[in-house]
Amino acid sequence: MTAILGKQPVATARPPRRRRSSIGRLLSLTVLTVAAVLVVAPLVWALATSLRTPATSFDQPPQWIPTHPIWSNYQAVFDKVPLTTFFLNSVVVTGLIVVGQLLTSTMSGYAFAMVRFRGNKALFGIILATLMVPIQTTIIPVFLIIRYLGLTDSRMALVLPVVGGAFGTFLMRQYFLQMPRELGEAARVDGASHFQVFARIYAPMARAPMATLAVLTFSAYWNEFFRPLIFLQSTDKFTLPLGLVTLQGTMGTGSISIVLAGVIIALIPSVLIFLAAQRHFVEGIVAGSFR
Repeated sequence: MTAILGKQPVATARPPRRRRSSIGRLLSLTVLTVAAVLVVAPLVWALATSLRTPATSFDQPPQWIPTHPIWSNYQAVFDKVPLTTFFLNSVVVTGLIVVGQLLTSTMSGYAFAMVRFRGNKALFGIILATLMVPIQTTIIPVFLIIRYLGLTDSRMALVLPVVGGAFGTFLMRQYFLQMPRELGEAARVDGASHFQVFARIYAPMARAPMATLAVLTFSAYWNEFFRPLIFLQSTDKFTLPLGLVTLQGTMGTGSISIVLAGVIIALIPSVLIFLAAQRHFVEGIVAGSFR
């Protein structure tokens, strides 16, 4: 007992908190840097290749900065395909989808968050479950419905099936769940309907998640290739991703530099929209992640 009492406690050597914090920050920066390089490197290679001749496209090591950039590759894109037509088709189709998803997702998200009705949670669970269903499993019944409606080979064949979206409903519901119910209840006591409460009180306060949803929806459908490939046959109705494939030529004999020049042109609208809505995009992601 005496020996135990007389034994001095051994201090455990632990690194100072500031030192551990610095190591953690260094590891985080390293991981983020590697991830950024993996994301940016293919884009830089595509941009550099679009400014080179096809003969030097696959030189090893890659030439990241062309010594003699060939800007005529970008002019060749407009000469080989009706790029302006493809661009306008993508603007119309993607714009209608974004507007449709903003309207339906905002209203359905408000209903699931603020309106009490029987089967609310069960119906929302079913909608969430559709997120796990790949589009390839539903494309045949959707195609049959579109053909029955006489909308094949039309822009509406791309718009109507995706006017409503499960992800948008989920995102907007998460935001509305954080909003105080007292605002709506006070308006309801004064005689306002559910739609008036939504349109005049809650919807104006939801600009950040709506901007987030708009950016994500635009990026998803601006670059969409699979559904246009199934529904469209006429070249004058092709969207941009589908039209750019024709740059490859028969049996893929087209110039890789011209194809990548078309890809870079197609990327510009997405980058501009993201930069314009970047502040609201970050606010919307943060607001929707609390619940």
